[in-house]
Amino acid sequence: MYTHADSLIINQYFTTMFKGHPKGLYVAFFANMGERFGYYTMLAIFVLYLQSKFGWSTTQAGHVYGGFLFGIYFLPLLGGYIADNVLGYGKTIILGTIVMFAGYALLAMPGTGEFFIYFALAVISLGTGFFKGNLQALVGNMYDDPKYSKVRDSAFNIFYMGINIGAFFAPSAARGMRNWILGMNGFTYDSAIPDLAHKFLNKTLENPAQLEQLANLQVNHSANLTEFCNQYIVSISQAYNAGFAVAAVSMVASLLIFIGFRKYYKAADVTHKQKKAGNTANLVELTPRQTKDRLIALGLVFFVVMFFWMAFHQNGFTLTIFARDYTVSSVSMGTAIIFNLATFLPLLIAILGVVLLLGKANSFRTKIIGALVTVGAIVVAFFTIRQLQPEGNRISPEIFQQFNPIFIVFLTPVIIGFFAYLRKNSQEPSSPKKIGIGMILTAIGFLIMVLASQGLMSPQELALKGGVSDTLRSPYWLIGTYFTLTIAELFLSPIGISFVSKVAPPQFKGLAQGGWFGATAIGNLLAGFIGPFWDKWQLWQFFMLLVGLTLLSAFFIFSILKRLERATTS
Repeated sequence: MYTHADSLIINQYFTTMFKGHPKGLYVAFFANMGERFGYYTMLAIFVLYLQSKFGWSTTQAGHVYGGFLFGIYFLPLLGGYIADNVLGYGKTIILGTIVMFAGYALLAMPGTGEFFIYFALAVISLGTGFFKGNLQALVGNMYDDPKYSKVRDSAFNIFYMGINIGAFFAPSAARGMRNWILGMNGFTYDSAIPDLAHKFLNKTLENPAQLEQLANLQVNHSANLTEFCNQYIVSISQAYNAGFAVAAVSMVASLLIFIGFRKYYKAADVTHKQKKAGNTANLVELTPRQTKDRLIALGLVFFVVMFFWMAFHQNGFTLTIFARDYTVSSVSMGTAIIFNLATFLPLLIAILGVVLLLGKANSFRTKIIGALVTVGAIVVAFFTIRQLQPEGNRISPEIFQQFNPIFIVFLTPVIIGFFAYLRKNSQEPSSPKKIGIGMILTAIGFLIMVLASQGLMSPQELALKGGVSDTLRSPYWLIGTYFTLTIAELFLSPIGISFVSKVAPPQFKGLAQGGWFGATAIGNLLAGFIGPFWDKWQLWQFFMLLVGLTLLSAFFIFSILKRLERATTS
């Protein structure tokens, strides 16, 4: 039975969540946050950019989206090998950040064609391959020290929060930059115009009246529809280019953090090969059988997570298209609050202030700070909310992607506290079991979309009609899906990264983290390449496919659970 004493234990765990960790964790936290802010700023608008600039179908954009994500997550295998055997973790991470900056800068250049964009994506993928897995390997090295080994899982949860804080602000940054550039050119954003404009220019638009009506609502509209279409396509493409420039700037911030605070992680910046050459006292050597068992266990987990990421990364693809074509784009004041960063952020800060104020383990000074933060945030929220309209507040499709990261930030302490409670009662599930539970939760998340899709026309029917669906869904269907997928992610992703860090043979640490991302890469490739089903099937059938695949993955991992659990103790 859950008692008051249990409540105090969890509350104490929340307040000590950030204590007892090496300072190098926080360097990695902020460096990763900067890099992920840039990446998710780019990803929030990537498919929209391709379709707005080139008039591509979902299938065409999906192939590029899936291929890019495949490169992003497959190339850490190369980066891990280079770090393990040639450059070490720190130098490889620095090289990766510089290469990523170059890629985002190329993508920010306006007026470029398809092949130039492909080249820029390849550069970004290479840089991410050098950066991503090796930063996680570096964090794992910090927790090989017996002083910190007991808080390894907690460390990766904190590290994961850094990813999602950056990701939370990214969609708003992308939207703000897009709207600013469009406004400078006398336009406002309308999700229906790019597709209609391309169809008009290609002479495949059956009824130009809808486009003409939307054009007349723009400040900078031309009586000549051809001229208007060309101007709007160029303008919105340049607006997305500006969003990619924001990503490039964030790479600079990440690089400065990582280089400037090197002293805090320097001791952990050593590979197994370097330890062996230096005859280090804490060198760990496994038997060939132990190495084999661990590699097999990792491979089995990698197989399962492929299907999680295939489903999860519909966020930047079909879920974004659902937000654009099947979800209302105008909401009431109460709903608009959570879609507007100027109103939503003060409320989130007020919640944090309340936590500081009411935390039983907090000092009197902390409680005073919490009270001041709460009052100040509420005052700011009051004035920003007054700027909203009672009805008719516009929301953009990419802004839905802010919900997953903010849910991560707020749910992470809850999940950690829940696991702490279970651990106290000797009931905490093993890491592989947590991953299996995460797959079941993923299936539930997409079951929500199956229900939301009932009665909606198929994407194929909508493509023939042009524009958006006549029947539109409440944004809370998507928010509910993102909420459920976030809980699934917290059961699976940081736990999986921690599992890899613990189980990986010492000589393959960088490569093993690259293997995690390699599995993610295959999942991402599948995320894009199931696009043809989106174009051909009913909506509910597409989402039901994801439900079935994730449930089968959960069944598989539970069937091999004992083998995976043995690998963590061998």
